[in-house]
Formats: sequence, structure tokens, C-alpha cells
Amino acid sequence: MLMFAAETFGPLALNHYLLTSALLFVLGLVGFLVRRNLIVMFLCTELMLQAAAMAMIAFGRFHQDASGQVFVIFILTIAAAEAAIALALVVLLYRRKNTLNAEAWSEIKE
Repeated sequence: MLMFAAETFGPLALNHYLLTSALLFVLGLVGFLVRRNLIVMFLCTELMLQAAAMAMIAFGRFHQDASGQVFVIFILTIAAAEAAIALALVVLLYRRKNTLNAEAWSEIKE
């Protein structure tokens, strides 16, 4: 018996996973643009990366292809490197100005 990818995907369809992924991404994007705390901005960036990973896994599972999971491993590697660099920068910036407000660093835009 030939089974289609949509039948083996489970009780939730692909659009449920993509909608959840899109909502998480938009939540992270709005949080990044609205909030001024460096740690919250960092966490919103992580949320956007995890939303992209969820979409990759959903597409890979839907098409019965392992390439989605391979992309997620790369996304997680990038997220780990970004976390290490971002936390080091947050500590450095806090030591210099004793604040985590992004507005305090607006003079280095140029």
C-alpha cells in the first residue's frame, strides 16, 4: 500500500507546524524590535532561530527527507556560537556602562 506524506505526518497537518513556527518567529521579531534590554533582544533572536528550525523539521518530516534535520543541526550550531558571542558581549558592555539598555550604546552607530 502506497502511503502519502500527509497521511504519515500525524494528527496535525503541516500547516499547524508552519503556523506555530510563524507565530514564534513574529513574536521574536516584535520582541527584538520593541524591547531595548540586550538580554531580551538576545533571547528574541534565539526564538527566531528556533522558529526557523521548527519549520525546517516540519518540511523535512512532511517530505520524508532528512535534509530538514540536517539544516536544524546547522541552525543549532549557529545558535550555540551566537549565544557564546552574545553573552560575552553583554558582559563586556555591562562592565563598561553598568546598563543593559541598548540605547546607551547608540553613539557607536557610525
